[in-house]
Amino acid sequence: MTTPDAAAPAETAPIALTIAGSEATGGAGAQADLKTFQALGAFGIAALTCIVSFDPKADWGHRFVPVDPGVIADQLEAELAAYDIDTIKVGMLGTPATIETVAGVLRQARPRNLVLDPVLICKGQEPGAALDTDTALKEQVLPLATFVTPNHFESMALSGLDAIEDEDDLVAAARAIHERSGAVVLAKGGVRLAGPDAIDVFYDGATLEVLRAPKVGDLAVSGAGCSLAAAVTAELAKGATPLEAARTAKEFVREAILHRMPSRAPFEAVRQV
Repeated sequence: MTTPDAAAPAETAPIALTIAGSEATGGAGAQADLKTFQALGAFGIAALTCIVSFDPKADWGHRFVPVDPGVIADQLEAELAAYDIDTIKVGMLGTPATIETVAGVLRQARPRNLVLDPVLICKGQEPGAALDTDTALKEQVLPLATFVTPNHFESMALSGLDAIEDEDDLVAAARAIHERSGAVVLAKGGVRLAGPDAIDVFYDGATLEVLRAPKVGDLAVSGAGCSLAAAVTAELAKGATPLEAARTAKEFVREAILHRMPSRAPFEAVRQV
């Protein structure tokens, strides 16, 4: 009688690391990233930067608790020592101290693929913690990114445009963000732009493609943006080209919205299938 060789190497999978916050309801953040990685066949790892929960007693507003920068550094040290990781997604960082810590690790690690979902929190130009955080993200992490996935608001902030009202504006924003960062851009229009289709614009400096899919309702669904960037990350880890990754991510998120998860909160969440 023979037995399986316990020492034989198991079949490996591409590795995808997310550096992001924990979102307690499971629809967004690291939870969405890990579910997306798993659904697309990547081995998912997470380094948590903050703990986010919604307050049902205060109109479901955000409650935000940052993880100590030393703890973030410890997580990344362990992950990068345990595995050869060349594809990383960066989501919510939340404080200048966190951004400084993460950027320092990324500068040393130099991953082949660095997907930035640029979570910006300052809605105006008032001085303060929000503006300081966004400025730090733009100065320290954006220059390291190879692929960036801004939403409607973030596309305005990163491009310098005062408004994005139609497809032409979104194309102009994608071009401007690429020129400023050097990264491949997938600018998300989603349900923010009028018309029957949810459109995203891909631009890498040479190829411009408008990705279209019929809208699924008129309201944003929690986790759609996180899952889009995570799907791009998983596909890049598997060896896809940036444009192939963008196309796959677009279709993956549409399916996740179609199968969205209802809740008693005033929002629904994507469900990865």
